[in-house]
Amino acid sequence: MTKIDDRFYTVPELAENLGVTPRTIRFYEQKGLVAPQRAGTTRIYTRQDRARMLIILRGKRLGFTLKEIADYLDLYGADPTQAEQIRMLLTRVRERIEALEDQRQALDVTLDELRDIEQQSIDALKEKGLDPVA
Repeated sequence: MTKIDDRFYTVPELAENLGVTPRTIRFYEQKGLVAPQRAGTTRIYTRQDRARMLIILRGKRLGFTLKEIADYLDLYGADPTQAEQIRMLLTRVRERIEALEDQRQALDVTLDELRDIEQQSIDALKEKGLDPVA
């Protein structure tokens, strides 16, 4: 499909450009995170909409909730200096780092425990003269 214009995208064009499905674009539209213009029945996305989608997709990839992403996007147009937006981002990023570090610690504990059980199982099989390779 050819692009309507260098400044505008249709749903399929934007989806292809971002590497997502058209359904993903529509989902974020339904959630109110992007609001395309309309040309008849066709939704038209601007470069600003594309930039919003990049922020949304990055936020989701980093584990932020839709509410957190929406709050961040709401500040985007409200503060020309973007100082409040940057402060909110810094706070959320620090919270996310802390949560991920907690998860990593919990994963490390679980992995250590599983490795102990694995070794105990290998030892038990060897004691019975059985091959531990499964």
